[in-house]
Amino acid sequence: MNVPPAVAETLTLFSENTSCDALGELQIAGCGVTELAQRFGTPLYIFDELALRHRCHAFRAALDRHYPGEAAVAYAGKAYLNVALAQLFATEGLWLDAVSGGEMYVAQTAGFPPERVTFHGNNKTEAELRQALCWGVGRIAVDNFDELCLLSQMASQPLSLWLRLAPGVDAHTHAYIRTGLVDSKFGLTIPTGDAERALRFAAEDPHLRVAGIHAHIGSQILDSAPFAATIETLLAFAAEMRDRYGFRLQELSPGGGLGVRYTPQDPLLPIETFVQRVAETVAATCEKVGLPLPRLVLEPGRAIVGPTAVALYTVGARKEIPGVRSYVAVDGGMADNIRPALYQARYAVVAATKLHELHDRQITIAGRFCESGDILIRDAWLPPLEPGDLLALPTAGAYCLAMASNYNQVPRPAVVMVRDGQAQLIQRRETYDDLVQRDLPLNTTV
Repeated sequence: MNVPPAVAETLTLFSENTSCDALGELQIAGCGVTELAQRFGTPLYIFDELALRHRCHAFRAALDRHYPGEAAVAYAGKAYLNVALAQLFATEGLWLDAVSGGEMYVAQTAGFPPERVTFHGNNKTEAELRQALCWGVGRIAVDNFDELCLLSQMASQPLSLWLRLAPGVDAHTHAYIRTGLVDSKFGLTIPTGDAERALRFAAEDPHLRVAGIHAHIGSQILDSAPFAATIETLLAFAAEMRDRYGFRLQELSPGGGLGVRYTPQDPLLPIETFVQRVAETVAATCEKVGLPLPRLVLEPGRAIVGPTAVALYTVGARKEIPGVRSYVAVDGGMADNIRPALYQARYAVVAATKLHELHDRQITIAGRFCESGDILIRDAWLPPLEPGDLLALPTAGAYCLAMASNYNQVPRPAVVMVRDGQAQLIQRRETYDDLVQRDLPLNTTV
């Protein structure tokens, strides 16, 4: 059915398998949101399986078209990872970036091939490094000298390493997710000489083999220029290390960080355009500095899962302050999506069972948690809302569930995967019993 223009514009942020039925209800991959809410409860996170697979394929196909050498796509697990997603990415031929023992454990539980895993992190524990070595991960991305020395002591056979470098590139994104600057907790800095010293140290150890160099300059980046600058810096460093020490670059990863649209006003950097710019920059720079083409590894996280999931909430209490603001509270908020409070992230929203109605009232969507800052969307345009109505936020697949908490002792939401009119629960809703599973009673015996 026809929907108002503003609603139609917002619907472009949902996956391509999303539609509006004759009654004005949101349908995701053939599943109506009312039935999903009744069956699984809310808050509910809904992943579109075919959209997920399509975005995996889009990255791989673009690399095949534009990069003449070997290439791989590694999903950045920190965006959100569970067993079902890890299994899906494995079947799509992706690699995986893990940043903790927990992410490795999820991947291992899913049967993910360890040789396609890279272990990242700026402060990996000795236990986590042993876990990675025992599992047989394909490579470890070394972030600092302490880690390099620890690996030198632990290694009993050759280890394949990447060196994470801080290239001094400003990604022009939010300060909290800007990671490529010289003044950053991440990486071995090139300008200070730390990167060169680390490479020389590894070259002198018979068990440490630097196969590649890596950088990650930030997240939610919607301009390809910082990626190109990063690649040029990394390859210039590789060429200099070749000339000084005979270093042979086998793998190059300019990281992830490609952004997505959260609102209709956000710019779009298509996967194809991004991959083409990256691939062409690598090829041209390698030719310029006389390096053979390395295996190019891209590490998208948000750009794969972000646009493929919807957060579904139920409207509860309302508060009208005449001449000031209209509040509507939902049954989720900052415990399942802290991004608006943490990053001032902006989202779009639709009334999921009233798509045919004019979204012409300015309403602030508040969460249920005991913080004044628990505001999901300030001044959203929506129709009149009643308790029990459903609200749907698109582009909810990345960093919402990954950063979810049990603030106020509220159980974390359920997650479903939908396809061809069928819904599968891939992560159950937490229960109150789950909240006390780790607790032990106080021993009052004196």
